[in-house]
Amino acid sequence: MESLESIKILIQNDDIEAALRALETLLPGLESPQDQSEAFYLRGNAYRKLTNWKEAMNSYLQAIDLNPNSPAVHAHKMLIDILEFYHKDMFNQ
Repeated sequence: MESLESIKILIQNDDIEAALRALETLLPGLESPQDQSEAFYLRGNAYRKLTNWKEAMNSYLQAIDLNPNSPAVHAHKMLIDILEFYHKDMFNQ
């Protein structure tokens, strides 16, 4: 089983598909809201790298729901800024 640290490395190394598969395996077994929040944050980062804005946004919001102090708060704001600047019509789909 992958750890959150090894998933971070997969994302940093742009092995996004492997990171997403590992997260799908790992997430159901995480009991700590802190660990769950971090996993959703990492999933958001992975989807962001794939430019899957919708899934990235959803993942960040799930992380924030579990931990309002998550780094996903900043990532979510950053993603909104990007979408408002480059994809004004993205919110109308």
